[in-house]
Amino acid sequence: MGKNLTKYYKNFKALDSVSFEIKEGECFGFLGPNGAGKTTLMGMIYGFIFPSEGEIKIFDIKLNDKNLPQIKKRIGVIPQDNNLDPDLSVLENLIVYARYFDIPKKEATRRAMELLKFIKLEEWSNINVRKLSGGMQRKLIFARGLINDPDIIILDEPTTGLDPRSRRQIWDKIEFLKHSGKTLILTTHYMEEAEKLCDRLAIMDKGKILVIDTPKNLSDKFGGNLEHVYLNMTEG
Repeated sequence: MGKNLTKYYKNFKALDSVSFEIKEGECFGFLGPNGAGKTTLMGMIYGFIFPSEGEIKIFDIKLNDKNLPQIKKRIGVIPQDNNLDPDLSVLENLIVYARYFDIPKKEATRRAMELLKFIKLEEWSNINVRKLSGGMQRKLIFARGLINDPDIIILDEPTTGLDPRSRRQIWDKIEFLKHSGKTLILTTHYMEEAEKLCDRLAIMDKGKILVIDTPKNLSDKFGGNLEHVYLNMTEG
């Protein structure tokens, strides 16, 4: 998917010749501390940021300005930040977002209600989003990223700030999506999350990928649990 990806911000190198391949239907995780380059890399995958060097292919199509719209229609993004529209209801947030994908209102409403049921927020559909708890807003952002029935789902720190119960509810939804054949790309700094959800992991630090392997293989190869491996690699 990515080959020799490098990104400069003036004299700062945020990504340094990063290469990786993500298999269809797997949950692939990027694990690393703040400043490792994970968010920059996610921005490249969904076309928000273009590399200074290297290339990125999605669905075997080289990503560029010309084909970006057709690729974006097949990608769902669940961002780290809360960017819900505070003036709209829960249901309206989903329906309005569906317009970006040219989904007719009737179909958008059907999908929205289905997704609200999926995340157990259907009873809140006509409530303004300001009245939702932080955990409920995260669930709504999660649902919004699925409104276009994407083939690839990007989850950028999807459970940051959630209490343990809400975190596990989101994990259950991610597991369901994985078993339904979706390709998931996850960034996280939670060891348990990475170990539970990811088929393979890329450990990143200072703009580079240090290693790519399954959580089990990483633990077996380097000794200790995943947290031990991660800390040794990123602090060494």
